[in-house]
Amino acid sequence: MIRSIRQVPDTVLREVCTSVATFDGALRELAEDMLATMYDAPGRGLAAPQVGVALRIFVMDVAWRDGAPAPQVFVNPEIVAASAETVTREEGCLSIPGRTSFVARSAEVALRWRGIDGTAREGSFDGFAATCVQHEIDHLDGILCTDWENVPT
Repeated sequence: MIRSIRQVPDTVLREVCTSVATFDGALRELAEDMLATMYDAPGRGLAAPQVGVALRIFVMDVAWRDGAPAPQVFVNPEIVAASAETVTREEGCLSIPGRTSFVARSAEVALRWRGIDGTAREGSFDGFAATCVQHEIDHLDGILCTDWENVPT
């Protein structure tokens, strides 16, 4: 089911989300709805507060616009390492339509999360995927890309 995407100034976008404790059918349904909503938008990442749910879960697919879909679901994600090297990219946000921000973020990040079934996972991300992961985790902490806005260099 495609859900409505919350837009600024909706207060749920500023909430620090609660960790997911129950891995059940309702969580799976939320993830499926989030993916359907993200693809419909069309976006490359979507965090639960963007659909009005203050839980620590986001979905991402940075490849689908250029090739085959590769959807990913991240539950209770945590950045465990980040490179000192940064990259500034222009970021858009489905919750802030019509506006982009230049944001400096770590070029590479290592992440620990749970899969939709509760299985522990780890992975490293670079390039646009690293930017997307950091952008979505910010949403889970009530932070918007406009909070980090930089002037392009």
